[in-house]
This record gives sequence, structure tokens and C-alpha cells, in this order.
Amino acid sequence: MVEYKMPGDPLSDVFAALADPTRRAILARLAEGEATVNELAAPFPMSLQAISKHLKVLERAGLISRGRDAQWRPCRFEPAPLREVADWAEQYRRFWEERYAQLDSYLREMKENRDEPDR
Repeated sequence: MVEYKMPGDPLSDVFAALADPTRRAILARLAEGEATVNELAAPFPMSLQAISKHLKVLERAGLISRGRDAQWRPCRFEPAPLREVADWAEQYRRFWEERYAQLDSYLREMKENRDEPDR
């Protein structure tokens, strides 16, 4: 199966990276501070090669960067792409708040009608 991706769509890369629970766990760990690949791999029952693949996806999405300090290649969390996700989701938050306000109004109206005595 060939995967199609629109060119120049970094938001899709971020969502794809966040879709995997292992990658989300890696980001949570890196939010606490830099870590090596071995340190990141420790809690997972998978090979270093599998962890490296996850890191490449996160790096492509801009969610992590890798430095070089002699033999040590620390991974760092890069939160900027998450701001883009938050900005994108913001428009839908307003949509749902409006819907909840409409539902609240409807439920209040139903309660008032129920509490009115029968004539």
C-alpha cells in the first residue's frame, strides 16, 4: 500500500507522530529533560532499532532534535509543533463550546417545561 502525503503539510506529520502511544510516551519522557536512545528505550519491550524508528518519526515531525556531544547523542523535546496542533484545535474548541451552550439552553428549557404544573 502506498501512503500519500500532501507535500508541505507539517501538521499531518505531527498528528502521525502523535498517533502512536510509544512515541507519546517518549515525548513525555523528553519533556522532563534530554535522554539518550538507550535511556528512552529502557522502559519498552522492543529493540533499539524499533526505538530508533520511532525517534526518526518524531524528528521528521519536528517534535525532537538530536544533538551530538562526543559519543553521546542526546534527544531533546521540541514543543513548537504542538503549538501548531493547539492552534488548529482551537477553532474546534469554539465550535464545541457553542454546541454545549445550545445543549445547556435546551436542557434548561426542558426542565422548566417539566416543572410547570399541568393545566
